[in-house]
Amino acid sequence: MTDGQEDDHAGQGFAPARGRVPPGLHLVSTPIGAARDITLRGLDLLAGADVLAAEDTRSLRRLMEIHGVPLKGRPLIAYHDHNGAQARPRLLALLAEGKSIAYASEAGTPLVADPGFQLARAAIAEGHTVLAAPGASAVLTALAVGGLPTDRFCFAGFAPSQGAARKAWLAELAPIPATLVLYESPKRIHRLLTELREAWGGSRDCALCRELTKRFEEVIRGTLDEVAEAIDGRDLKGEIVLLVGRATDRGDPAADLDSALADALGTLSLREAVDRVTAATGLPRRQVYQRALALAKEGE
Repeated sequence: MTDGQEDDHAGQGFAPARGRVPPGLHLVSTPIGAARDITLRGLDLLAGADVLAAEDTRSLRRLMEIHGVPLKGRPLIAYHDHNGAQARPRLLALLAEGKSIAYASEAGTPLVADPGFQLARAAIAEGHTVLAAPGASAVLTALAVGGLPTDRFCFAGFAPSQGAARKAWLAELAPIPATLVLYESPKRIHRLLTELREAWGGSRDCALCRELTKRFEEVIRGTLDEVAEAIDGRDLKGEIVLLVGRATDRGDPAADLDSALADALGTLSLREAVDRVTAATGLPRRQVYQRALALAKEGE
Protein backbone atom coordinates (compact mmCIF):
# COMPACT_ATOMS: atom_id res chain seq x y z
CA MET A 1 0.00 0.00 0.00
CA THR A 2 1.18 3.53 -0.65
CA ASP A 3 -0.37 5.34 2.27
CA GLY A 4 1.44 8.35 3.72
CA GLN A 5 2.06 9.00 7.39
CA GLU A 6 -0.26 11.23 9.40
CA ASP A 7 0.40 12.62 12.84
CA ASP A 8 -0.76 15.65 14.76
CA HIS A 9 2.36 16.00 16.92
CA ALA A 10 5.99 16.19 15.85
CA GLY A 11 8.51 14.24 17.92
CA GLN A 12 10.71 15.95 20.47
CA GLY A 13 13.81 13.98 19.44
CA PHE A 14 14.36 10.25 19.61
CA ALA A 15 17.08 8.73 21.79
CA PRO A 16 18.09 5.41 20.16
CA ALA A 17 19.05 2.35 22.14
CA ARG A 18 22.77 2.04 22.59
CA GLY A 19 24.79 -0.26 20.40
CA ARG A 20 25.68 -0.36 16.73
CA VAL A 21 23.18 -1.87 14.31
CA PRO A 22 24.79 -5.15 13.20
CA PRO A 23 25.75 -5.63 9.54
CA GLY A 24 23.03 -6.86 7.23
CA LEU A 25 19.76 -5.84 5.63
CA HIS A 26 17.13 -4.76 8.15
CA LEU A 27 13.55 -4.53 6.87
CA VAL A 28 11.71 -1.81 8.78
CA SER A 29 7.91 -1.67 8.85
CA THR A 30 6.55 1.86 8.64
CA PRO A 31 3.10 3.25 9.51
CA ILE A 32 0.25 2.89 7.01
CA GLY A 33 -1.39 6.01 8.40
CA ALA A 34 -0.74 7.28 11.92
CA ALA A 35 2.97 8.08 12.28
CA ARG A 36 2.95 6.99 15.92
CA ASP A 37 2.42 3.39 14.80
CA ILE A 38 6.16 2.93 14.18
CA THR A 39 7.85 0.67 16.72
CA LEU A 40 10.71 1.67 19.00
CA ARG A 41 12.89 -0.96 17.38
CA GLY A 42 12.09 0.48 13.98
CA LEU A 43 13.22 3.91 15.20
CA ASP A 44 16.39 2.36 16.64
CA LEU A 45 17.25 0.93 13.23
CA LEU A 46 16.49 4.18 11.41
CA ALA A 47 18.65 6.07 13.90
CA GLY A 48 21.57 3.67 13.94
CA ALA A 49 21.93 1.97 10.54
CA ASP A 50 24.94 2.89 8.43
CA VAL A 51 22.78 3.31 5.32
CA LEU A 52 19.09 3.98 4.78
CA ALA A 53 17.14 2.77 1.76
CA ALA A 54 13.52 3.53 1.03
CA GLU A 55 10.82 2.96 -1.54
CA ASP A 56 10.02 6.67 -1.16
CA THR A 57 12.81 8.77 0.37
CA ARG A 58 10.50 11.74 0.94
CA SER A 59 8.10 9.67 3.04
CA LEU A 60 10.95 8.25 5.10
CA ARG A 61 12.49 11.70 5.64
CA ARG A 62 9.11 12.98 6.83
CA LEU A 63 8.68 10.05 9.22
CA MET A 64 12.16 10.60 10.65
CA GLU A 65 11.48 14.33 11.08
CA ILE A 66 8.26 13.61 12.96
CA HIS A 67 10.12 11.39 15.42
CA GLY A 68 13.27 13.51 15.66
CA VAL A 69 15.58 10.96 14.05
CA PRO A 70 18.48 12.81 12.36
CA LEU A 71 19.99 11.65 9.09
CA LYS A 72 23.48 12.80 10.15
CA GLY A 73 24.90 12.70 6.66
CA ARG A 74 24.21 9.01 6.13
CA PRO A 75 23.38 7.79 2.61
CA LEU A 76 19.64 7.68 1.87
CA ILE A 77 19.15 5.60 -1.25
CA ALA A 78 15.92 5.32 -3.23
CA TYR A 79 14.95 1.75 -4.07
CA HIS A 80 11.72 1.22 -5.99
CA ASP A 81 10.16 -0.54 -8.98
CA HIS A 82 11.73 1.79 -11.52
CA ASN A 83 15.35 1.79 -10.33
CA GLY A 84 15.78 -1.58 -8.65
CA ALA A 85 18.17 -2.95 -11.27
CA GLN A 86 20.46 0.08 -10.85
CA ALA A 87 20.19 0.55 -7.07
CA ARG A 88 20.43 -3.10 -6.05
CA PRO A 89 24.14 -3.60 -6.95
CA ARG A 90 25.08 -0.51 -4.94
CA LEU A 91 23.22 -1.75 -1.87
CA LEU A 92 24.68 -5.25 -2.21
CA ALA A 93 28.17 -3.75 -2.44
CA LEU A 94 27.56 -1.86 0.81
CA LEU A 95 26.41 -5.08 2.48
CA ALA A 96 29.59 -6.76 1.25
CA GLU A 97 31.58 -4.00 2.99
CA GLY A 98 29.93 -4.96 6.29
CA LYS A 99 27.48 -2.07 6.40
CA SER A 100 24.07 -2.18 8.05
CA ILE A 101 21.20 -1.11 5.79
CA ALA A 102 17.70 -0.24 6.99
CA TYR A 103 15.16 -0.57 4.17
CA ALA A 104 11.67 0.92 4.57
CA SER A 105 8.57 0.60 2.41
CA GLU A 106 6.63 3.73 1.58
CA ALA A 107 4.10 2.40 4.08
CA GLY A 108 3.54 -0.92 5.82
CA THR A 109 5.66 -4.06 6.00
CA PRO A 110 8.46 -4.43 3.44
CA LEU A 111 8.14 -7.17 0.82
CA VAL A 112 4.32 -7.29 1.02
CA ALA A 113 3.29 -5.86 -2.37
CA ASP A 114 6.60 -4.04 -2.27
CA PRO A 115 9.72 -3.77 -4.49
CA GLY A 116 12.03 -4.80 -1.63
CA PHE A 117 11.50 -8.47 -2.46
CA GLN A 118 14.23 -8.61 -5.09
CA LEU A 119 16.65 -6.79 -2.81
CA ALA A 120 16.05 -9.18 0.08
CA ARG A 121 16.26 -12.18 -2.22
CA ALA A 122 19.57 -11.00 -3.69
CA ALA A 123 20.99 -10.31 -0.21
CA ILE A 124 20.02 -13.80 0.94
CA ALA A 125 21.57 -15.34 -2.18
CA GLU A 126 24.88 -13.63 -1.42
CA GLY A 127 24.87 -14.86 2.17
CA HIS A 128 24.11 -11.59 3.94
CA THR A 129 22.06 -11.40 7.11
CA VAL A 130 18.44 -10.34 6.49
CA LEU A 131 16.32 -9.39 9.49
CA ALA A 132 12.89 -7.79 9.93
CA ALA A 133 11.57 -5.31 12.45
CA PRO A 134 7.83 -6.08 12.39
CA GLY A 135 5.17 -3.42 12.61
CA ALA A 136 2.27 -1.92 10.70
CA SER A 137 0.66 -4.01 7.97
CA ALA A 138 -2.44 -3.20 5.95
CA VAL A 139 -3.13 -6.93 5.57
CA LEU A 140 -3.15 -7.68 9.30
CA THR A 141 -4.92 -4.45 10.23
CA ALA A 142 -7.76 -5.24 7.83
CA LEU A 143 -8.03 -8.79 9.13
CA ALA A 144 -8.23 -7.45 12.68
CA VAL A 145 -11.18 -5.14 11.98
CA GLY A 146 -12.92 -6.90 9.10
CA GLY A 147 -14.87 -9.43 11.14
CA LEU A 148 -14.11 -12.37 8.82
CA PRO A 149 -12.36 -15.58 9.94
CA THR A 150 -8.63 -15.18 10.46
CA ASP A 151 -7.65 -18.78 11.18
CA ARG A 152 -6.72 -19.12 7.50
CA PHE A 153 -6.22 -16.33 4.98
CA CYS A 154 -4.69 -15.85 1.55
CA PHE A 155 -3.09 -12.58 0.46
CA ALA A 156 -3.70 -12.09 -3.27
CA GLY A 157 -2.64 -8.45 -3.69
CA PHE A 158 -3.82 -6.44 -6.70
CA ALA A 159 -5.84 -8.04 -9.50
CA PRO A 160 -4.16 -8.20 -12.93
CA SER A 161 -5.27 -5.37 -15.18
CA GLN A 162 -5.61 -7.40 -18.39
CA GLY A 163 -8.90 -9.18 -19.12
CA ALA A 164 -7.69 -12.75 -19.70
CA ALA A 165 -5.24 -12.70 -16.79
CA ARG A 166 -7.88 -11.12 -14.58
CA LYS A 167 -10.44 -13.83 -15.34
CA ALA A 168 -7.87 -16.55 -14.69
CA TRP A 169 -6.94 -14.87 -11.40
CA LEU A 170 -10.57 -14.78 -10.28
CA ALA A 171 -11.10 -18.42 -11.23
CA GLU A 172 -7.97 -19.47 -9.33
CA LEU A 173 -9.00 -17.67 -6.15
CA ALA A 174 -12.67 -18.70 -6.16
CA PRO A 175 -12.37 -22.13 -4.50
CA ILE A 176 -9.68 -21.28 -1.93
CA PRO A 177 -11.03 -22.21 1.55
CA ALA A 178 -9.65 -19.12 3.28
CA THR A 179 -10.43 -15.45 3.80
CA LEU A 180 -9.05 -13.67 0.75
CA VAL A 181 -7.17 -10.38 1.15
CA LEU A 182 -7.16 -8.16 -1.94
CA TYR A 183 -5.69 -4.72 -2.57
CA GLU A 184 -7.46 -2.28 -4.86
CA SER A 185 -7.44 1.40 -5.73
CA PRO A 186 -10.57 3.52 -5.18
CA LYS A 187 -10.83 4.12 -8.93
CA ARG A 188 -11.17 0.40 -9.66
CA ILE A 189 -13.03 -0.92 -6.61
CA HIS A 190 -16.47 -0.69 -8.27
CA ARG A 191 -15.23 -2.74 -11.23
CA LEU A 192 -13.65 -5.34 -8.94
CA LEU A 193 -16.81 -5.79 -6.87
CA THR A 194 -18.88 -6.20 -10.04
CA GLU A 195 -16.53 -8.87 -11.34
CA LEU A 196 -16.43 -10.69 -8.00
CA ARG A 197 -20.22 -10.81 -7.87
CA GLU A 198 -20.43 -12.11 -11.43
CA ALA A 199 -17.72 -14.72 -10.91
CA TRP A 200 -18.43 -15.87 -7.36
CA GLY A 201 -22.00 -14.81 -6.68
CA GLY A 202 -23.06 -11.94 -4.44
CA SER A 203 -23.65 -13.87 -1.21
CA ARG A 204 -20.07 -14.21 -0.03
CA ASP A 205 -19.24 -12.19 3.07
CA CYS A 206 -16.78 -9.34 2.63
CA ALA A 207 -15.38 -6.26 4.30
CA LEU A 208 -14.17 -3.16 2.49
CA CYS A 209 -11.50 -1.49 4.63
CA ARG A 210 -10.51 2.03 3.57
CA GLU A 211 -8.06 4.59 4.95
CA LEU A 212 -6.95 2.21 7.70
CA THR A 213 -5.53 3.96 10.81
CA LYS A 214 -6.20 7.38 9.25
CA ARG A 215 -8.62 10.12 10.22
CA PHE A 216 -11.37 9.00 7.83
CA GLU A 217 -10.99 5.26 8.37
CA GLU A 218 -14.02 3.28 7.22
CA VAL A 219 -14.97 -0.40 7.25
CA ILE A 220 -18.06 -1.54 5.33
CA ARG A 221 -19.15 -5.10 6.13
CA GLY A 222 -21.74 -7.33 4.48
CA THR A 223 -22.08 -9.57 1.47
CA LEU A 224 -20.52 -8.67 -1.86
CA ASP A 225 -23.96 -7.51 -3.00
CA GLU A 226 -24.51 -5.39 0.11
CA VAL A 227 -21.08 -3.76 0.04
CA ALA A 228 -21.37 -3.00 -3.68
CA GLU A 229 -24.75 -1.38 -3.03
CA ALA A 230 -23.36 0.60 -0.07
CA ILE A 231 -20.67 2.27 -2.19
CA ASP A 232 -22.71 2.61 -5.37
CA GLY A 233 -22.28 6.13 -6.72
CA ARG A 234 -19.65 7.06 -4.14
CA ASP A 235 -16.29 8.50 -5.19
CA LEU A 236 -14.07 6.79 -2.64
CA LYS A 237 -10.65 8.07 -1.57
CA GLY A 238 -7.64 6.24 -0.17
CA GLU A 239 -6.32 2.79 -0.91
CA ILE A 240 -8.50 -0.17 -0.08
CA VAL A 241 -8.09 -3.61 1.41
CA LEU A 242 -10.98 -5.88 0.47
CA LEU A 243 -11.59 -9.06 2.47
CA VAL A 244 -13.75 -11.78 0.92
CA GLY A 245 -15.04 -14.76 2.86
CA ARG A 246 -13.83 -18.26 2.11
CA ALA A 247 -15.46 -20.32 -0.58
CA THR A 248 -17.26 -22.58 1.89
CA ASP A 249 -18.93 -19.73 3.79
CA ARG A 250 -22.73 -19.59 3.34
CA GLY A 251 -22.52 -22.75 1.24
CA ASP A 252 -21.21 -20.73 -1.73
CA PRO A 253 -22.08 -22.75 -4.88
CA ALA A 254 -19.22 -21.18 -6.85
CA ALA A 255 -16.76 -23.23 -4.81
CA ASP A 256 -17.79 -26.46 -6.56
CA LEU A 257 -18.50 -25.03 -10.01
CA ASP A 258 -15.47 -26.54 -11.73
CA SER A 259 -16.06 -29.93 -10.16
CA ALA A 260 -19.74 -29.95 -11.12
CA LEU A 261 -18.99 -28.90 -14.69
CA ALA A 262 -16.23 -31.48 -15.06
CA ASP A 263 -18.61 -34.24 -14.02
CA ALA A 264 -21.41 -33.02 -16.30
CA LEU A 265 -19.15 -32.49 -19.33
CA GLY A 266 -17.99 -36.07 -19.02
CA THR A 267 -21.35 -37.39 -20.21
CA LEU A 268 -23.31 -34.44 -21.60
CA SER A 269 -22.97 -31.88 -24.35
CA LEU A 270 -21.78 -28.44 -23.33
CA ARG A 271 -25.29 -26.98 -23.49
CA GLU A 272 -26.81 -29.83 -21.47
CA ALA A 273 -24.01 -29.61 -18.91
CA VAL A 274 -24.53 -25.88 -18.51
CA ASP A 275 -28.28 -26.33 -18.05
CA ARG A 276 -27.78 -29.02 -15.42
CA VAL A 277 -25.13 -27.16 -13.42
CA THR A 278 -27.05 -23.87 -13.61
CA ALA A 279 -30.12 -25.56 -12.17
CA ALA A 280 -28.10 -27.34 -9.47
CA THR A 281 -26.05 -24.36 -8.28
CA GLY A 282 -28.37 -21.42 -8.84
CA LEU A 283 -25.50 -19.47 -10.40
CA PRO A 284 -26.13 -17.16 -13.36
CA ARG A 285 -26.25 -19.16 -16.60
CA ARG A 286 -23.82 -16.80 -18.28
CA GLN A 287 -21.24 -17.42 -15.56
CA VAL A 288 -21.66 -21.20 -15.81
CA TYR A 289 -21.51 -21.10 -19.61
CA GLN A 290 -18.32 -19.03 -19.69
CA ARG A 291 -16.63 -21.32 -17.20
CA ALA A 292 -17.77 -24.39 -19.13
CA LEU A 293 -16.25 -22.97 -22.32
CA ALA A 294 -12.97 -22.34 -20.51
CA LEU A 295 -12.86 -25.86 -19.12
CA ALA A 296 -13.69 -27.33 -22.52
CA LYS A 297 -10.83 -25.42 -24.12
CA GLU A 298 -8.43 -26.54 -21.38
CA GLY A 299 -9.38 -30.13 -22.07
CA GLU A 300 -8.70 -29.91 -25.81
